Amino acid sequence: MEKPVPSMDLWLREAKASENADKIGMYLTHNGVVRSTSRAQARNTEGDTRPVTGMLFSYDRKKLDAAVDKALGMDGIYYVKVWLNEGILKSGDDIMYVLIGGDIRPHTVDCLQSLVGTIKNTCVTEQELH
Repeated sequence: MEKPVPSMDLWLREAKASENADKIGMYLTHNGVVRSTSRAQARNTEGDTRPVTGMLFSYDRKKLDAAVDKALGMDGIYYVKVWLNEGILKSGDDIMYVLIGGDIRPHTVDCLQSLVGTIKNTCVTEQELH
Protein backbone atom coordinates (compact mmCIF):
# COMPACT_ATOMS: atom_id res chain seq x y z
CA MET A 1 0.00 0.00 0.00
CA GLU A 2 1.50 3.29 -1.11
CA LYS A 3 1.90 6.01 1.54
CA PRO A 4 0.91 9.65 0.87
CA VAL A 5 3.72 11.47 -0.92
CA PRO A 6 5.12 14.49 0.94
CA SER A 7 5.13 18.02 -0.44
CA MET A 8 8.64 19.18 -1.29
CA ASP A 9 7.42 22.80 -1.11
CA LEU A 10 6.30 22.19 2.48
CA TRP A 11 9.56 20.44 3.32
CA LEU A 12 11.58 23.39 2.01
CA ARG A 13 9.44 25.88 3.96
CA GLU A 14 10.00 23.82 7.13
CA ALA A 15 13.75 23.59 6.45
CA LYS A 16 14.04 27.34 5.85
CA ALA A 17 12.29 27.94 9.19
CA SER A 18 14.48 25.48 11.10
CA GLU A 19 16.88 26.40 13.89
CA ASN A 20 20.01 26.28 11.69
CA ALA A 21 18.51 27.76 8.53
CA ASP A 22 20.82 30.78 8.68
CA LYS A 23 23.82 28.43 8.20
CA ILE A 24 22.40 26.75 5.09
CA GLY A 25 23.46 27.97 1.66
CA MET A 26 22.15 25.08 -0.42
CA TYR A 27 19.37 22.51 -0.43
CA LEU A 28 19.46 19.34 -2.52
CA THR A 29 16.64 16.88 -3.04
CA HIS A 30 16.50 13.34 -4.30
CA ASN A 31 13.32 11.68 -5.58
CA GLY A 32 13.74 7.96 -6.30
CA VAL A 33 11.06 6.48 -8.55
CA VAL A 34 10.19 2.92 -9.61
CA ARG A 35 11.37 2.55 -13.19
CA SER A 36 10.15 0.02 -15.76
CA THR A 37 13.66 -1.19 -16.60
CA SER A 38 15.20 -3.82 -14.36
CA ARG A 39 18.23 -3.10 -12.19
CA ALA A 40 20.24 -5.56 -14.31
CA GLN A 41 19.30 -3.77 -17.52
CA ALA A 42 19.86 -0.26 -16.14
CA ARG A 43 23.30 -1.22 -14.78
CA ASN A 44 24.19 -3.50 -17.70
CA THR A 45 24.83 -6.44 -15.37
CA GLU A 46 23.81 -10.10 -15.23
CA GLY A 47 20.30 -10.84 -14.05
CA ASP A 48 16.65 -10.60 -14.98
CA THR A 49 16.22 -7.97 -17.70
CA ARG A 50 12.46 -8.36 -18.18
CA PRO A 51 10.44 -5.13 -17.84
CA VAL A 52 9.51 -4.21 -14.27
CA THR A 53 5.82 -3.78 -13.45
CA GLY A 54 6.42 -2.82 -9.84
CA MET A 55 8.40 -3.33 -6.69
CA LEU A 56 7.93 -4.78 -3.22
CA PHE A 57 9.63 -2.21 -0.97
CA SER A 58 10.30 -2.09 2.77
CA TYR A 59 12.83 -0.56 5.13
CA ASP A 60 14.35 -0.85 8.58
CA ARG A 61 13.41 2.25 10.63
CA LYS A 62 16.32 1.88 13.10
CA LYS A 63 18.88 1.65 10.30
CA LEU A 64 17.28 4.63 8.56
CA ASP A 65 17.37 6.72 11.76
CA ALA A 66 21.06 5.82 12.23
CA ALA A 67 21.81 6.81 8.62
CA VAL A 68 20.08 10.19 9.09
CA ASP A 69 21.98 10.79 12.35
CA LYS A 70 25.26 10.02 10.59
CA ALA A 71 24.36 12.42 7.75
CA LEU A 72 23.60 15.17 10.26
CA GLY A 73 27.10 14.67 11.68
CA MET A 74 28.81 15.35 8.36
CA ASP A 75 30.74 18.58 7.84
CA GLY A 76 28.50 21.53 7.01
CA ILE A 77 25.20 19.63 7.14
CA TYR A 78 22.42 21.32 9.11
CA TYR A 79 19.20 19.75 7.86
CA VAL A 80 18.18 16.25 6.75
CA LYS A 81 14.72 14.87 6.10
CA VAL A 82 13.84 11.50 4.56
CA TRP A 83 10.57 9.86 3.49
CA LEU A 84 10.42 6.25 2.29
CA ASN A 85 7.44 4.56 0.74
CA GLU A 86 6.57 0.95 1.49
CA GLY A 87 4.55 -1.93 0.17
CA ILE A 88 3.78 -2.90 -3.40
CA LEU A 89 4.70 -0.01 -5.69
CA LYS A 90 4.05 0.24 -9.42
CA SER A 91 6.23 1.70 -12.14
CA GLY A 92 6.29 5.49 -11.75
CA ASP A 93 5.54 5.48 -8.00
CA ASP A 94 7.80 7.40 -5.64
CA ILE A 95 10.22 5.26 -3.62
CA MET A 96 11.90 7.96 -1.57
CA TYR A 97 12.40 11.65 -1.01
CA VAL A 98 15.54 13.05 0.63
CA LEU A 99 16.22 16.70 1.48
CA ILE A 100 19.68 17.87 2.54
CA GLY A 101 20.53 21.39 3.74
CA GLY A 102 24.20 22.26 3.88
CA ASP A 103 26.52 25.23 4.06
CA ILE A 104 28.31 24.80 0.71
CA ARG A 105 27.84 22.73 -2.44
CA PRO A 106 30.60 20.15 -1.89
CA HIS A 107 29.36 19.29 1.62
CA THR A 108 25.74 19.09 0.48
CA VAL A 109 26.45 16.99 -2.63
CA ASP A 110 28.69 14.60 -0.66
CA CYS A 111 26.04 14.18 2.03
CA LEU A 112 23.24 13.49 -0.44
CA GLN A 113 25.33 10.92 -2.29
CA SER A 114 26.43 9.24 0.95
CA LEU A 115 22.98 9.15 2.54
CA VAL A 116 21.14 7.86 -0.54
CA GLY A 117 23.84 5.20 -0.98
CA THR A 118 23.52 4.12 2.65
CA ILE A 119 19.74 3.98 2.41
CA LYS A 120 19.84 1.90 -0.78
CA ASN A 121 22.61 -0.42 0.45
CA THR A 122 21.74 -0.99 4.11
CA CYS A 123 18.26 0.28 5.03
CA VAL A 124 15.88 -0.97 2.36
CA THR A 125 14.72 -4.23 0.83
CA GLU A 126 13.61 -4.05 -2.79
CA GLN A 127 12.16 -6.85 -4.89
CA GLU A 128 11.42 -6.13 -8.52
CA LEU A 129 8.11 -7.46 -9.81
CA HIS A 130 7.86 -8.65 -13.41
